[in-house]
Amino acid sequence: MLMWSVFALLLTVMLLVDLGLNRKSHTVSFKEALGWSLVWIGLALSFNAGIWYVMGSGKALEFFTGYVIEKALSVDNLFVFIMIFSYFGIEGRHQTRILKWGILGALVMRGVFIFGGIELLQRFTWLFYLFGAFLVFTAWKMAFGGEGKLDPAGNPLVRLCSRIVPVSKKIHGDWFLIRKRGIWVASPLLLALVMVESSDVVFAIDSIPAIFAVTLDPFIVFTSNIFAIMGLRALYFLLSNMLGMFAYLKYGISFILAFVGMKMLVSAAGIHVPIPLSLAIILGTLLAAVLASLLAGKVAPACSKVSGQ
Repeated sequence: MLMWSVFALLLTVMLLVDLGLNRKSHTVSFKEALGWSLVWIGLALSFNAGIWYVMGSGKALEFFTGYVIEKALSVDNLFVFIMIFSYFGIEGRHQTRILKWGILGALVMRGVFIFGGIELLQRFTWLFYLFGAFLVFTAWKMAFGGEGKLDPAGNPLVRLCSRIVPVSKKIHGDWFLIRKRGIWVASPLLLALVMVESSDVVFAIDSIPAIFAVTLDPFIVFTSNIFAIMGLRALYFLLSNMLGMFAYLKYGISFILAFVGMKMLVSAAGIHVPIPLSLAIILGTLLAAVLASLLAGKVAPACSKVSGQ
């Protein structure tokens, strides 16, 4: 109860600060994004230290492993966000507002998914096999399924929104809804927000079962997820212009998904994989993917010069 109280107080204060500082739309600079990223990572690590002190090293390792998994998987969200904003022509200063409300909605949805999922897994242990197989399939699809195409027109929520209110082709200030000639009209900002929220539902279905392979402790699952989600907006603006540099990152994320899926399958069969080993494999995979991407990025320009291109 002490740690729940500390988490609730910390989250409330940070939400109030974050919402207060971002009341007006503005383009987030690299320096600002880096600062907020460090703040959220620092808070997560500080909270992790508190878990170690109050609940022991085992729970602290579970939290850190879950946080790293969710942080790594959240990178995949960033590619989708970039496609959504590009499709609707959303400028940087409006992206901040959309991501702010999108993340607030994600907090609520993650809570429902997490506590519902834990209850189901505790009642029906055979779901471990189903979730594990689903993660392995998702990993294969992510690695070898090709690039998915964004189709907002085919999104059920976007179509429903378009049927309820007319949609404007132009963005009018920061408003999601505007009144024109006595009729409420939806801005492209609203459609982009709907796409962001619906995409997070899909990602929650992929990522939350991954942490179930580490622990079913509601406190650890929920807090590690929320800390990863709260830093997502800063991470987006920090990496949005550099994601193209990490060509092999999706393969690393795919391997992590496959690993936690297999971990869930073998744990259901009674074989326990130590959390320190899991953490080492996950961190090693991320490091290898990043290094391979950076090396490939250096080799490609060199090859182009040699070939005269």
